[in-house]
Amino acid sequence: MVSSDKILSVAREKKVDAIGLSGLITPSLDEMVHVAKEMEREKFDLPLLIGGATTSKAHTALKIAPNYSGTTVHVLDASRSVQTTSSLLNRSTNKEFSEKIKREYSQLRENYKQRESNKEYITLEEARKNKPAINWGEQKIIKPKSLGVTILNDYPLSEIEKFIDWTPFFRTWELKGKYPSILTDEKVGEEATKLFEDAKKLLSEIVDQKLLKANGVFGLFPANSVCDDIEVYADELRKGIEAVLYTIRQQSKKSKSSSNVALADFIAPKESKITDYIGLFAVTTGLGIDELIKKFQDNHDDYNIIMVKALADRLAEAFAEFLHKKVRTEYWGYSSEEELSNEDLIKEKYKGIRPAPGYPSQPDHTEKITIFKLLDAEKNTGIKLTENLAMFPAASVCGLYFANPNAKYFTTGKILQDQVKDYQKRKGISLEETERWLQPILSYKI
Repeated sequence: MVSSDKILSVAREKKVDAIGLSGLITPSLDEMVHVAKEMEREKFDLPLLIGGATTSKAHTALKIAPNYSGTTVHVLDASRSVQTTSSLLNRSTNKEFSEKIKREYSQLRENYKQRESNKEYITLEEARKNKPAINWGEQKIIKPKSLGVTILNDYPLSEIEKFIDWTPFFRTWELKGKYPSILTDEKVGEEATKLFEDAKKLLSEIVDQKLLKANGVFGLFPANSVCDDIEVYADELRKGIEAVLYTIRQQSKKSKSSSNVALADFIAPKESKITDYIGLFAVTTGLGIDELIKKFQDNHDDYNIIMVKALADRLAEAFAEFLHKKVRTEYWGYSSEEELSNEDLIKEKYKGIRPAPGYPSQPDHTEKITIFKLLDAEKNTGIKLTENLAMFPAASVCGLYFANPNAKYFTTGKILQDQVKDYQKRKGISLEETERWLQPILSYKI
Protein backbone atom coordinates (compact mmCIF):
# COMPACT_ATOMS: atom_id res chain seq x y z
CA MET A 1 0.00 0.00 0.00
CA VAL A 2 1.49 3.37 -1.07
CA SER A 3 1.48 6.01 1.68
CA SER A 4 -0.50 9.23 1.32
CA ASP A 5 2.71 11.25 1.74
CA LYS A 6 4.27 9.59 -1.29
CA ILE A 7 1.11 9.88 -3.40
CA LEU A 8 0.76 13.60 -2.73
CA SER A 9 4.47 14.42 -3.01
CA VAL A 10 4.67 12.71 -6.41
CA ALA A 11 1.47 14.47 -7.47
CA ARG A 12 3.09 17.85 -6.71
CA GLU A 13 6.42 16.91 -8.25
CA LYS A 14 4.91 15.61 -11.49
CA LYS A 15 2.23 18.32 -11.60
CA VAL A 16 -0.45 15.76 -12.31
CA ASP A 17 -3.97 16.65 -13.45
CA ALA A 18 -5.78 14.16 -11.22
CA ILE A 19 -5.14 11.58 -8.49
CA GLY A 20 -6.47 8.03 -8.74
CA LEU A 21 -6.66 5.54 -5.89
CA SER A 22 -7.32 1.84 -6.41
CA GLY A 23 -8.24 -0.55 -3.60
CA LEU A 24 -8.49 -4.32 -3.83
CA ILE A 25 -9.01 -4.99 -0.14
CA THR A 26 -10.95 -3.57 2.83
CA PRO A 27 -8.07 -1.71 4.62
CA SER A 28 -7.53 0.26 1.40
CA LEU A 29 -10.85 1.99 2.09
CA ASP A 30 -9.55 3.53 5.31
CA GLU A 31 -6.39 4.67 3.53
CA MET A 32 -8.49 6.34 0.83
CA VAL A 33 -10.33 8.33 3.49
CA HIS A 34 -6.97 9.37 4.93
CA VAL A 35 -5.69 10.49 1.51
CA ALA A 36 -8.82 12.59 0.99
CA LYS A 37 -8.31 14.26 4.37
CA GLU A 38 -4.66 14.94 3.56
CA MET A 39 -5.57 16.43 0.18
CA GLU A 40 -7.96 18.78 1.95
CA ARG A 41 -5.39 19.66 4.62
CA GLU A 42 -2.73 20.39 1.99
CA LYS A 43 -5.22 22.44 -0.06
CA PHE A 44 -5.24 20.28 -3.20
CA ASP A 45 -7.97 20.97 -5.74
CA LEU A 46 -7.29 18.09 -8.13
CA PRO A 47 -10.03 15.56 -8.98
CA LEU A 48 -9.82 12.41 -6.86
CA LEU A 49 -10.79 9.18 -8.65
CA ILE A 50 -11.66 6.11 -6.58
CA GLY A 51 -11.67 2.58 -8.03
CA GLY A 52 -10.87 -1.04 -7.36
CA ALA A 53 -12.66 -4.24 -6.42
CA THR A 54 -13.44 -3.29 -2.84
CA THR A 55 -14.78 0.21 -3.62
CA SER A 56 -18.27 1.38 -4.48
CA LYS A 57 -20.11 4.56 -5.37
CA ALA A 58 -21.91 4.39 -2.03
CA HIS A 59 -18.71 4.15 0.02
CA THR A 60 -17.11 6.92 -2.02
CA ALA A 61 -20.10 9.20 -1.43
CA LEU A 62 -20.56 8.32 2.23
CA LYS A 63 -17.03 7.95 3.54
CA ILE A 64 -14.51 9.60 1.19
CA ALA A 65 -16.13 12.57 -0.57
CA PRO A 66 -17.19 14.41 2.64
CA ASN A 67 -13.52 14.74 3.61
CA TYR A 68 -12.45 16.62 0.48
CA SER A 69 -13.89 19.81 -0.96
CA GLY A 70 -12.58 18.97 -4.42
CA THR A 71 -14.36 16.58 -6.76
CA THR A 72 -14.31 12.95 -5.68
CA VAL A 73 -15.76 10.40 -8.10
CA HIS A 74 -16.03 6.62 -8.16
CA VAL A 75 -15.05 4.68 -11.30
CA LEU A 76 -15.60 0.94 -11.56
CA ASP A 77 -12.31 0.20 -13.30
CA ALA A 78 -9.49 1.50 -15.44
CA SER A 79 -11.44 1.53 -18.68
CA ARG A 80 -13.99 3.96 -17.29
CA SER A 81 -11.49 6.34 -15.72
CA VAL A 82 -10.44 7.72 -19.12
CA GLN A 83 -13.91 9.03 -19.92
CA THR A 84 -14.43 10.35 -16.38
CA THR A 85 -11.03 12.08 -16.31
CA SER A 86 -11.72 13.68 -19.69
CA SER A 87 -15.00 15.11 -18.37
CA LEU A 88 -13.24 16.44 -15.26
CA LEU A 89 -10.35 18.04 -17.13
CA ASN A 90 -12.24 19.44 -20.12
CA ARG A 91 -12.74 23.14 -19.43
CA SER A 92 -16.09 23.19 -21.19
CA THR A 93 -17.52 20.29 -19.15
CA ASN A 94 -15.61 20.08 -15.86
CA LYS A 95 -17.71 22.52 -13.82
CA GLU A 96 -21.04 21.01 -14.85
CA PHE A 97 -19.72 17.44 -14.43
CA SER A 98 -18.27 18.16 -10.97
CA GLU A 99 -21.46 19.80 -9.77
CA LYS A 100 -23.50 16.88 -11.07
CA ILE A 101 -21.31 14.39 -9.19
CA LYS A 102 -21.52 16.41 -5.97
CA ARG A 103 -25.32 16.64 -6.20
CA GLU A 104 -25.58 12.91 -6.88
CA TYR A 105 -23.34 12.00 -3.95
CA SER A 106 -25.15 14.40 -1.64
CA GLN A 107 -28.42 12.68 -2.53
CA LEU A 108 -26.84 9.26 -1.90
CA ARG A 109 -25.82 10.40 1.58
CA GLU A 110 -29.29 11.71 2.32
CA ASN A 111 -30.95 8.51 1.08
CA TYR A 112 -28.58 6.40 3.15
CA LYS A 113 -29.25 8.46 6.26
CA GLN A 114 -32.99 7.96 5.86
CA ARG A 115 -32.66 4.21 5.28
CA GLU A 116 -30.41 3.72 8.27
CA SER A 117 -32.73 5.66 10.56
CA ASN A 118 -35.49 3.18 9.72
CA LYS A 119 -33.42 0.02 10.29
CA GLU A 120 -33.79 -2.08 13.40
CA TYR A 121 -31.27 -4.56 14.77
CA ILE A 122 -31.46 -7.41 17.25
CA THR A 123 -28.87 -8.80 19.63
CA LEU A 124 -26.58 -11.63 18.55
CA GLU A 125 -28.36 -13.94 21.01
CA GLU A 126 -31.72 -13.13 19.44
CA ALA A 127 -30.29 -13.55 15.93
CA ARG A 128 -28.95 -16.99 16.80
CA LYS A 129 -32.37 -18.03 18.09
CA ASN A 130 -33.80 -16.98 14.71
CA LYS A 131 -31.42 -19.02 12.55
CA PRO A 132 -32.87 -21.20 9.75
CA ALA A 133 -34.66 -24.32 10.94
CA ILE A 134 -33.11 -27.29 9.13
CA ASN A 135 -34.13 -30.84 10.00
CA TRP A 136 -30.72 -32.48 9.73
CA GLY A 137 -32.17 -35.95 10.21
CA GLU A 138 -33.90 -35.57 6.85
CA GLN A 139 -30.89 -34.18 4.98
CA LYS A 140 -29.20 -36.43 2.42
CA ILE A 141 -25.52 -35.75 2.95
CA ILE A 142 -23.24 -37.09 0.23
CA LYS A 143 -19.69 -38.09 1.12
CA PRO A 144 -17.20 -36.65 -1.41
CA LYS A 145 -15.64 -39.19 -3.76
CA SER A 146 -12.27 -37.48 -3.29
CA LEU A 147 -11.49 -36.28 0.23
CA GLY A 148 -8.42 -34.12 0.79
CA VAL A 149 -6.60 -31.71 -1.51
CA THR A 150 -6.58 -31.95 -5.31
CA ILE A 151 -4.30 -29.85 -7.53
CA LEU A 152 -5.23 -28.85 -11.09
CA ASN A 153 -2.28 -26.92 -12.49
CA ASP A 154 -1.66 -25.66 -16.01
CA TYR A 155 -5.26 -26.44 -16.80
CA PRO A 156 -6.24 -25.98 -20.47
CA LEU A 157 -7.62 -22.49 -21.04
CA SER A 158 -9.55 -23.93 -23.99
CA GLU A 159 -11.76 -25.75 -21.48
CA ILE A 160 -12.09 -22.78 -19.14
CA GLU A 161 -13.01 -20.18 -21.79
CA LYS A 162 -16.27 -22.01 -22.49
CA PHE A 163 -17.52 -20.90 -19.08
CA ILE A 164 -16.89 -17.17 -19.49
CA ASP A 165 -19.74 -14.90 -18.46
CA TRP A 166 -19.35 -12.05 -20.97
CA THR A 167 -21.88 -9.61 -19.48
CA PRO A 168 -19.47 -8.25 -16.79
CA PHE A 169 -16.82 -7.86 -19.48
CA PHE A 170 -18.95 -5.27 -21.28
CA ARG A 171 -19.66 -3.48 -18.01
CA THR A 172 -15.89 -3.10 -17.65
CA TRP A 173 -16.01 -0.95 -20.77
CA GLU A 174 -19.06 1.00 -19.58
CA LEU A 175 -21.38 -0.73 -22.03
CA LYS A 176 -24.70 -1.57 -20.42
CA GLY A 177 -26.53 -4.65 -21.57
CA LYS A 178 -26.63 -8.41 -21.29
CA TYR A 179 -24.64 -10.73 -23.52
CA PRO A 180 -25.44 -11.76 -26.24
CA SER A 181 -28.32 -9.31 -26.79
CA ILE A 182 -25.94 -6.37 -26.22
CA LEU A 183 -24.34 -7.17 -29.58
CA THR A 184 -27.54 -6.17 -31.39
CA ASP A 185 -28.54 -3.32 -29.08
CA GLU A 186 -29.66 -0.20 -30.95
CA LYS A 187 -27.48 2.16 -28.92
CA VAL A 188 -24.31 0.19 -28.13
CA GLY A 189 -24.54 -2.87 -30.38
CA GLU A 190 -22.01 -1.70 -32.96
CA GLU A 191 -19.45 -0.68 -30.35
CA ALA A 192 -20.06 -3.86 -28.31
CA THR A 193 -19.60 -6.05 -31.38
CA LYS A 194 -16.28 -4.40 -32.28
CA LEU A 195 -15.10 -4.76 -28.68
CA PHE A 196 -16.19 -8.40 -28.59
CA GLU A 197 -14.33 -9.16 -31.81
CA ASP A 198 -11.15 -7.63 -30.39
CA ALA A 199 -11.60 -9.56 -27.16
CA LYS A 200 -12.12 -12.87 -28.95
CA LYS A 201 -9.06 -12.26 -31.13
CA LEU A 202 -6.81 -11.57 -28.13
CA LEU A 203 -8.38 -14.43 -26.17
CA SER A 204 -7.63 -16.79 -29.04
CA GLU A 205 -3.97 -15.71 -28.97
CA ILE A 206 -3.82 -16.18 -25.20
CA VAL A 207 -5.31 -19.67 -25.41
CA ASP A 208 -3.41 -20.89 -28.48
CA GLN A 209 -0.05 -19.53 -27.39
CA LYS A 210 -0.58 -20.29 -23.68
CA LEU A 211 0.22 -16.70 -22.75
CA LEU A 212 -1.58 -17.09 -19.43
CA LYS A 213 -1.42 -20.08 -17.10
CA ALA A 214 -4.36 -21.48 -15.13
CA ASN A 215 -3.57 -23.08 -11.76
CA GLY A 216 -6.10 -24.34 -9.27
CA VAL A 217 -6.45 -26.28 -6.05
CA PHE A 218 -9.43 -27.45 -4.02
CA GLY A 219 -9.99 -29.48 -0.90
CA LEU A 220 -12.96 -31.46 0.43
CA PHE A 221 -13.02 -32.11 4.16
CA PRO A 222 -15.29 -33.52 6.89
CA ALA A 223 -16.84 -30.65 8.86
CA ASN A 224 -19.41 -29.69 11.47
CA SER A 225 -20.77 -26.40 12.70
CA VAL A 226 -20.39 -25.21 16.27
CA CYS A 227 -22.73 -22.26 16.75
CA ASP A 228 -21.56 -19.70 14.15
CA ASP A 229 -18.29 -21.44 13.31
CA ILE A 230 -17.30 -24.42 11.15
CA GLU A 231 -14.81 -26.98 12.40
CA VAL A 232 -12.82 -28.60 9.60
CA TYR A 233 -11.44 -32.07 10.38
CA ALA A 234 -8.46 -34.00 9.06
CA ASP A 235 -10.50 -37.18 8.57
CA GLU A 236 -13.89 -38.70 9.23
CA LEU A 237 -12.97 -39.72 12.77
CA ARG A 238 -13.23 -35.99 13.54
CA LYS A 239 -10.78 -36.24 16.42
CA GLY A 240 -8.41 -33.55 15.21
CA ILE A 241 -9.54 -30.08 14.17
CA GLU A 242 -7.52 -28.93 11.15
CA ALA A 243 -8.94 -25.41 11.17
CA VAL A 244 -11.95 -23.33 12.13
CA LEU A 245 -13.83 -21.15 9.65
CA TYR A 246 -15.58 -18.22 11.30
CA THR A 247 -18.86 -16.87 9.96
CA ILE A 248 -20.96 -13.77 10.54
CA ARG A 249 -24.68 -13.73 11.29
CA GLN A 250 -27.25 -11.23 10.05
CA GLN A 251 -28.51 -8.94 12.81
CA SER A 252 -31.15 -6.84 11.09
CA LYS A 253 -34.66 -7.39 12.45
CA LYS A 254 -36.54 -9.81 10.21
CA SER A 255 -40.18 -10.49 9.48
CA LYS A 256 -41.71 -13.55 11.15
CA SER A 257 -41.11 -15.70 8.07
CA SER A 258 -37.42 -14.76 7.64
CA SER A 259 -34.30 -16.01 9.43
CA ASN A 260 -31.05 -14.40 10.54
CA VAL A 261 -28.56 -16.38 8.50
CA ALA A 262 -24.88 -17.30 8.87
CA LEU A 263 -22.90 -19.58 6.57
CA ALA A 264 -22.39 -22.03 9.46
CA ASP A 265 -26.13 -22.77 9.32
CA PHE A 266 -25.57 -24.80 6.15
CA ILE A 267 -23.26 -27.35 7.82
CA ALA A 268 -24.62 -30.05 10.15
CA PRO A 269 -24.19 -29.13 13.85
CA LYS A 270 -21.62 -31.09 15.81
CA GLU A 271 -24.22 -32.12 18.38
CA SER A 272 -26.24 -33.84 15.61
CA LYS A 273 -23.50 -36.53 15.39
CA ILE A 274 -23.85 -36.28 11.59
CA THR A 275 -20.66 -36.02 9.57
CA ASP A 276 -20.98 -33.24 7.03
CA TYR A 277 -18.48 -31.88 4.53
CA ILE A 278 -17.16 -28.57 3.23
CA GLY A 279 -15.04 -27.60 0.25
CA LEU A 280 -12.43 -24.89 -0.28
CA PHE A 281 -10.81 -23.68 -3.50
CA ALA A 282 -8.35 -21.21 -4.99
CA VAL A 283 -7.82 -20.61 -8.71
CA THR A 284 -5.89 -18.18 -10.86
CA THR A 285 -5.54 -17.37 -14.55
CA GLY A 286 -3.17 -14.48 -13.97
CA LEU A 287 0.18 -16.23 -14.13
CA GLY A 288 2.10 -14.72 -17.04
CA ILE A 289 0.05 -11.53 -17.19
CA ASP A 290 2.93 -9.24 -16.19
CA GLU A 291 4.96 -10.29 -19.23
CA LEU A 292 1.96 -9.80 -21.47
CA ILE A 293 1.23 -6.35 -20.06
CA LYS A 294 4.87 -5.32 -20.46
CA LYS A 295 4.70 -6.23 -24.12
CA PHE A 296 1.74 -3.89 -24.59
CA GLN A 297 3.34 -1.19 -22.43
CA ASP A 298 6.44 -1.26 -24.63
CA ASN A 299 4.15 -0.56 -27.58
CA HIS A 300 2.22 2.11 -25.65
CA ASP A 301 -0.90 0.02 -26.22
CA ASP A 302 -3.17 1.07 -23.33
CA TYR A 303 -6.22 -0.46 -25.01
CA ASN A 304 -4.83 -3.99 -24.93
CA ILE A 305 -3.43 -3.52 -21.43
CA ILE A 306 -6.99 -2.96 -20.21
CA MET A 307 -8.23 -5.74 -22.47
CA VAL A 308 -5.84 -8.40 -21.20
CA LYS A 309 -6.63 -7.53 -17.57
CA ALA A 310 -10.35 -7.76 -18.30
CA LEU A 311 -9.93 -11.12 -20.05
CA ALA A 312 -7.76 -12.53 -17.25
CA ASP A 313 -10.45 -11.55 -14.73
CA ARG A 314 -13.17 -13.21 -16.84
CA LEU A 315 -11.06 -16.36 -17.19
CA ALA A 316 -10.49 -16.51 -13.41
CA GLU A 317 -14.24 -16.34 -12.77
CA ALA A 318 -14.79 -18.91 -15.52
CA PHE A 319 -12.23 -21.23 -13.90
CA ALA A 320 -14.08 -20.88 -10.58
CA GLU A 321 -17.37 -21.70 -12.33
CA PHE A 322 -15.87 -24.64 -14.22
CA LEU A 323 -14.19 -26.11 -11.15
CA HIS A 324 -17.34 -25.77 -9.05
CA LYS A 325 -19.22 -27.78 -11.67
CA LYS A 326 -16.52 -30.47 -11.69
CA VAL A 327 -16.70 -30.68 -7.91
CA ARG A 328 -20.51 -30.91 -7.83
CA THR A 329 -20.72 -33.54 -10.55
CA GLU A 330 -17.49 -35.55 -10.14
CA TYR A 331 -15.11 -34.95 -7.23
CA TRP A 332 -17.81 -34.50 -4.60
CA GLY A 333 -20.57 -35.92 -6.75
CA TYR A 334 -23.55 -34.60 -4.78
CA SER A 335 -25.10 -33.40 -8.03
CA SER A 336 -23.86 -36.05 -10.45
CA GLU A 337 -26.99 -35.90 -12.62
CA GLU A 338 -26.69 -32.16 -13.19
CA GLU A 339 -27.18 -30.97 -16.76
CA LEU A 340 -27.08 -27.19 -16.86
CA SER A 341 -26.30 -24.79 -19.68
CA ASN A 342 -23.77 -21.98 -19.28
CA GLU A 343 -26.70 -19.58 -18.91
CA ASP A 344 -28.09 -21.76 -16.10
CA LEU A 345 -24.71 -21.68 -14.37
CA ILE A 346 -24.59 -17.88 -14.62
CA LYS A 347 -28.06 -17.78 -13.06
CA GLU A 348 -26.77 -20.07 -10.26
CA LYS A 349 -29.42 -22.74 -10.81
CA TYR A 350 -27.13 -25.42 -9.40
CA LYS A 351 -27.35 -26.98 -5.93
CA GLY A 352 -25.03 -25.45 -3.36
CA ILE A 353 -23.04 -22.20 -3.20
CA ARG A 354 -19.41 -21.00 -3.35
CA PRO A 355 -19.16 -17.83 -1.22
CA ALA A 356 -15.87 -15.93 -1.12
CA PRO A 357 -14.23 -14.04 1.78
CA GLY A 358 -14.61 -10.30 1.36
CA TYR A 359 -18.03 -10.64 -0.24
CA PRO A 360 -21.54 -10.15 1.22
CA SER A 361 -22.01 -13.58 2.84
CA GLN A 362 -18.59 -13.40 4.56
CA PRO A 363 -17.13 -9.88 4.50
CA ASP A 364 -14.02 -10.84 6.48
CA HIS A 365 -10.98 -11.06 4.19
CA THR A 366 -8.89 -12.71 6.95
CA GLU A 367 -10.74 -15.98 6.30
CA LYS A 368 -8.58 -16.25 3.17
CA ILE A 369 -5.64 -17.07 5.45
CA THR A 370 -7.39 -20.23 6.67
CA ILE A 371 -8.35 -21.26 3.13
CA PHE A 372 -4.78 -20.78 1.89
CA LYS A 373 -3.36 -22.69 4.85
CA LEU A 374 -5.66 -25.70 4.40
CA LEU A 375 -4.98 -25.84 0.66
CA ASP A 376 -1.32 -24.80 0.83
CA ALA A 377 -2.52 -22.53 -1.95
CA GLU A 378 0.63 -20.48 -2.48
CA LYS A 379 2.78 -23.58 -3.00
CA ASN A 380 0.15 -25.42 -5.04
CA THR A 381 -0.99 -22.58 -7.32
CA GLY A 382 1.46 -19.69 -7.11
CA ILE A 383 -1.23 -17.36 -5.74
CA LYS A 384 0.04 -15.14 -2.94
CA LEU A 385 -1.78 -13.11 -0.31
CA THR A 386 -0.44 -9.57 0.09
CA GLU A 387 -0.04 -7.95 3.51
CA ASN A 388 -3.53 -6.54 3.04
CA LEU A 389 -4.90 -9.94 1.94
CA ALA A 390 -5.44 -9.11 -1.69
CA MET A 391 -4.64 -12.04 -3.97
CA PHE A 392 -1.75 -11.81 -6.41
CA PRO A 393 -2.11 -12.26 -9.34
CA ALA A 394 -5.25 -10.16 -9.21
CA ALA A 395 -7.01 -12.54 -11.61
CA SER A 396 -7.57 -15.04 -8.82
CA VAL A 397 -10.58 -16.34 -6.91
CA CYS A 398 -10.87 -18.29 -3.65
CA GLY A 399 -13.79 -19.40 -1.56
CA LEU A 400 -15.84 -22.19 0.00
CA TYR A 401 -18.14 -24.92 -1.29
CA PHE A 402 -21.42 -25.72 0.49
CA ALA A 403 -23.46 -28.65 -0.83
CA ASN A 404 -26.61 -28.35 1.29
CA PRO A 405 -29.70 -27.57 -0.86
CA ASN A 406 -30.77 -25.01 1.75
CA ALA A 407 -27.55 -23.05 1.24
CA LYS A 408 -28.10 -19.65 -0.33
CA TYR A 409 -26.20 -16.45 -0.97
CA PHE A 410 -27.10 -13.59 1.33
CA THR A 411 -25.82 -10.26 2.59
CA THR A 412 -24.83 -10.05 6.24
CA GLY A 413 -25.72 -6.37 6.36
CA LYS A 414 -24.62 -4.20 9.27
CA ILE A 415 -23.82 -5.86 12.59
CA LEU A 416 -23.80 -4.67 16.19
CA GLN A 417 -20.82 -4.45 18.52
CA ASP A 418 -21.97 -7.47 20.55
CA GLN A 419 -21.28 -9.68 17.52
CA VAL A 420 -18.01 -7.93 16.74
CA LYS A 421 -16.75 -8.61 20.28
CA ASP A 422 -17.98 -12.21 20.14
CA TYR A 423 -16.34 -12.73 16.74
CA GLN A 424 -13.10 -11.19 17.98
CA LYS A 425 -12.94 -13.52 20.97
CA ARG A 426 -13.68 -16.58 18.85
CA LYS A 427 -10.91 -15.68 16.39
CA GLY A 428 -8.48 -14.72 19.13
CA ILE A 429 -7.56 -11.33 17.73
CA SER A 430 -7.87 -7.80 19.09
CA LEU A 431 -11.06 -5.78 18.89
CA GLU A 432 -9.18 -3.06 17.00
CA GLU A 433 -8.03 -5.49 14.31
CA THR A 434 -11.49 -7.05 14.04
CA GLU A 435 -13.13 -3.64 13.58
CA ARG A 436 -10.51 -2.74 10.98
CA TRP A 437 -11.41 -5.73 8.83
CA LEU A 438 -15.15 -5.54 9.41
CA GLN A 439 -15.39 -1.74 9.12
CA PRO A 440 -17.71 -1.78 6.06
CA ILE A 441 -20.39 -3.74 7.96
CA LEU A 442 -20.18 -2.06 11.37
CA SER A 443 -23.44 -0.42 12.48
CA TYR A 444 -21.48 2.01 14.66
CA LYS A 445 -18.62 4.46 14.24
CA ILE A 446 -15.12 3.65 15.46
